[in-house]
Amino acid sequence: MPKKKTGQRKKAEKQRLRQKEIRDGKDNRDIVKEPCNFNMECDKCKKVQKTRAFCYFCQAVQRLPICAACGKTKCMMKTGDCIIKHSVFASGLSMVGAVCDFCEAFICHGKKCLSTHACICPLTDAVCVECTRGVWDHGGRIFRCSFCSNFLCEDDQFEHQASCQVLESDSYKCQSCNRLGQFSCLRCKVCYCDDHVKRKGFKYDKDKPIPCPKCGFNTSETKDLSMSTRSHKFGRQGGADENYDGDDYEDDVGYGGGSSSRLSYPDDEDEDDEDYDEDEDDDEDESEDEDTVEEEEADKISTQPAPAKA
Repeated sequence: MPKKKTGQRKKAEKQRLRQKEIRDGKDNRDIVKEPCNFNMECDKCKKVQKTRAFCYFCQAVQRLPICAACGKTKCMMKTGDCIIKHSVFASGLSMVGAVCDFCEAFICHGKKCLSTHACICPLTDAVCVECTRGVWDHGGRIFRCSFCSNFLCEDDQFEHQASCQVLESDSYKCQSCNRLGQFSCLRCKVCYCDDHVKRKGFKYDKDKPIPCPKCGFNTSETKDLSMSTRSHKFGRQGGADENYDGDDYEDDVGYGGGSSSRLSYPDDEDEDDEDYDEDEDDDEDESEDEDTVEEEEADKISTQPAPAKA
């Protein structure tokens, strides 16, 4: 018969499980909650931006820098792993030990932060998938797409996520066969059936999602997503007006790319009208000249003396 657990043993087991959950939570922490991706307001220009060693707009140094690894603004450890020993509390530039090359933020002078942050910095390869800008190229924070898990800058995060669940094909059929795709890869934007999503000679775990055979990203079931297919707009249906009733054929004449154009030539009509007016003026001038010539000839004939009779 096993021994009964004491209260101290139960407490130790609960503490062990709690510490394990904390460690797992650090590994799976959202990138927005990382200390190197906090919001910061510049002391000089008062502009909100990602926390960094120097202001992105005015290049000013912040009065109270934040450590990008542990997130502290004041070192209160009198005896610890500080490389620079101090007897009083250290804050400001006296707490700074280095500047990270990836997240462009200050690192405190703690031995653990200095030795580990450069290897595990979450912004190491943080390049926006839309505009291909890195941390040093813009002043905003970095985000991850909730569907494809790609990096996004603060300007493109909403626009990208609104169009991320769109397949690259015109239907939900599998890429390799004509069957309906049951699994979708949100990074490749491709559907796979139950047979072609699995590779031969590869063992899969039952509790884990199946990785994409093309890129290795975890696939999801298509029925659980709001996936939509790529659509095209052909002919006159692309840019037709809401009040169009389909009776006037001459109104919409667009046949390419879904755009419609109007049969309106205001410049040509004005030129034609001007030419027509000039022709009319020339005709009127010629007719007036002819009338004056005829009148002069008639006057000459009337003024000539009559011939004498024999």
